[in-house]
Amino acid sequence: MADVHRLPIPVSENWDWQRLGACRGANSSVFFHPDSERGSARQAREATAKRICHSCPVRAECLRHAIQVQEPYGIWGGMGENERRAVISATRRRIKTRAS
Repeated sequence: MADVHRLPIPVSENWDWQRLGACRGANSSVFFHPDSERGSARQAREATAKRICHSCPVRAECLRHAIQVQEPYGIWGGMGENERRAVISATRRRIKTRAS
């Protein structure tokens, strides 16, 4: 579960983008894997989710949200869990390097 301390304050302007998501109304199982899913089944499900994200008008907002709050699960803004972790890690390394 995401750390709720990172979530934006509950003001509609911070969340309105979600109403425009291409995923709205879609089955969430396309975007979030079941515990036992592995290999080609997971790759196929993620590819389906990413195709939906590809045409989404709020893809950038979704990805920005997921990275900001460090969403640990699912496909957000066209990126999977490992892809987001890599972005977050690279950002931390850049910040650490600049601070040194």
